[in-house]
Amino acid sequence: MTRTVVESKTKTAIIGFDEPFCVIGERINPTGRKILSEELERGDFSRVEADAVAQVMAGANVLDVNSGAVFSNKMAEDPRYADNNFVEPTLMKELVEKVQAVVDVPLCIDSSVPGALENGLAAAEGRPLLNSVTGEEERLEMVLPLVKKYNVPVVAISNDDTGISEDPDVRFAVAKKIVERAADFGIPAHDIVVDPLVMPIGAMATAGLQVFTLVRRLREELGVNTTCGASNISFGLPNRHGINNAFLPMAMTAGMTSAIMNPVALPVNQKKIDAKMAELAEAGIIVPDGIDMELFANLVGLGSTKPKAGKEMEAIRAANFLTDNDPHGADWINFNKVALKAGEAEAGARGRRAGGGRRRRG
Repeated sequence: MTRTVVESKTKTAIIGFDEPFCVIGERINPTGRKILSEELERGDFSRVEADAVAQVMAGANVLDVNSGAVFSNKMAEDPRYADNNFVEPTLMKELVEKVQAVVDVPLCIDSSVPGALENGLAAAEGRPLLNSVTGEEERLEMVLPLVKKYNVPVVAISNDDTGISEDPDVRFAVAKKIVERAADFGIPAHDIVVDPLVMPIGAMATAGLQVFTLVRRLREELGVNTTCGASNISFGLPNRHGINNAFLPMAMTAGMTSAIMNPVALPVNQKKIDAKMAELAEAGIIVPDGIDMELFANLVGLGSTKPKAGKEMEAIRAANFLTDNDPHGADWINFNKVALKAGEAEAGARGRRAGGGRRRRG
C-alpha cells in the first residue's frame, strides 16, 4: 500500500491508506494574518513558537511552515522588500529554525518562491514535505528538480496553466500529468501527495461529492496519497466547524489520507468576554467579582481561554477508530481521558477557590 514518509530529526509521520489520518497544522502562515506579519517584520517569532507548540499539543502530526509575509514598513526603507523573492528565502530559514527549536514533528515547507523552498529544505532536519508543485509547466520545471535533489515528498495541486477547473475529470488529468512528469525525474508515486482542490460548497453544491469521487479515483487509478485545505469546503458559511466535522470523516472514508488544517480551537479573547459580561449586566445578571475567566467562558458558551484541540480533531480521531486505524481505540480513549482529567482538575480548582475544602474532624 502507498506510504509517504515524512521525517524530522527524531519523529516519523506516515501518510498512507492504512495509516491514521495525517494532520498538517496550517497556522504558521502570515498570509492574511496582519499581526503575525508585523511581528515577523520586527523579528519577533514568539507567536510562531506558540502556534507550533499549540498545534502539536492539539495533535498535529506535521507542521506547515509558510513564509508569505508582507513587510510593509520595510518597503518604504528598501524597495527590495516589495519582492517576495527577496523576503521569503531568509524568512523561511528563520521560521524553520525557530519551529524546530520548540517542537520535534516533521515540517511541510510551503512557499511559491523557489529560493524559499530551497532554503527551507536545506534548513529542515530529516525529510520534510514540500508544498507545492502544480501542473503549470514553469512550476514543474522549477520544483521537481528540488524534490529529486533533496529526496522529499511533494504536494501536487490539481491546477495548471489554464487555472482551476470546475470539472473533476480535468483536475484528475492534471494530477495524472504531475505524477507522470515526476516519474520522468525518478520521483515515485508514493512521494506525490495530491491536493484535488476542494471547492466551497456554498458556491458549488456538488463540491463535496466531487472531492469524494476524485479521491477514490486518485487512490485506485494513480495509487497516490491525498490532502486538501480542509476549511475550503465551508468557506463563507455559518457554523463552519459543523460542516468541517462532517466533511473530514466522509473524505477519510473516500480515501483521503491527510489534510492541511487548523487543529486548534482558538481561545476566546478578552474583548468577547467583556462584551458578554456587559450583556449579562444589562440583563440584570450579576457576575461575581473575581470569577475565574475560564469558568466564566465555559458557563456562558464562549469556549475556552486556552488553546485546545478543535472539534475537527475529535471527528478525525473518531473516524480513525471507526476505520480501524486506531487499534483498540487506544488514541480515542487516551484523548478523552486527557480531556476528562483536565475537566476534573479545573472543577477541583474551582472548588478550592470557592472554599470547598473538607473540614478537619476534631
